[in-house]
Amino acid sequence: MSSTVLITIISLSLLALISAVILYFIAQKFKIFEDPRIDEVQAVLPAANCGGCGFAGCRNFAEALVKAETFEGLNCPVGGAVTMEQAAKILGKAAPVVEQTVAVLLCNGTPEFRPRTSKYDGVPDCRIAHNLYIGETDCSYGCLSLADCVRACAFDAMYMNSETGLPVIIDDKCVSCGACVKACPRHIIELRKKAKKDRKIYVACSNCDKGGPARRACKVACIACNKCYNVCEFNAITIENNLAYIDAFKCTFCRKCVTECPTNCIIELNFPPRKPKVEAQAETVAT
Repeated sequence: MSSTVLITIISLSLLALISAVILYFIAQKFKIFEDPRIDEVQAVLPAANCGGCGFAGCRNFAEALVKAETFEGLNCPVGGAVTMEQAAKILGKAAPVVEQTVAVLLCNGTPEFRPRTSKYDGVPDCRIAHNLYIGETDCSYGCLSLADCVRACAFDAMYMNSETGLPVIIDDKCVSCGACVKACPRHIIELRKKAKKDRKIYVACSNCDKGGPARRACKVACIACNKCYNVCEFNAITIENNLAYIDAFKCTFCRKCVTECPTNCIIELNFPPRKPKVEAQAETVAT
């Protein structure tokens, strides 16, 4: 009996030893050698894992940077230029200059401009509401006010304004990760070039209906009247699908389009107050 037990123990030990040797050689054959620079690059990344770079997380982005021949098309919006320069220094590459951007809401449909015509009684989720009906107003393009974008923001850069029913973007906290852009089912949030002093001029409307229906749904809707297009000397404005759009990279902030817009759908932010026309005329006469 004891000899049988001993033979069994020896057999199992030999089998375990042989299996271990086989597994060792298999592991050596299929061993993956990881570039140590990946850890170095990952260490300088912000560890936000927000996906703003287009990759699943900072680790995947670090791997992409190490494998890439150039940094063209690669950018960490959270870390910005400083982080990309640090990564470039580690890898001996050049970091391209990337324009800083900030999220902007292309809708100004507050209750005073866009009256509520129905009441949504369902799951407080923009995607669900968007798939079910046009919303609580007659504008099927405007903000649904159910805060999907706010919940998607991992940097506390957005909050819902209880009076307007619209999300508010805090420029100083926005890292341009694009999470709010992806979260919005109506695609009314975009990343625009961030200018000095956070100045902005943009069309705060996404309604592609013709002028009449658009204006009836919202008093500050774009009616594609072409007035802004005609006054712009820098080809910064285009009209497509009954909607004006201002290119932030071409706009020179002359602000002519703002005063020309008959529906006040073009927003100007963080500019000094305009001089009253009477005062301006008086100065002209004096000179």
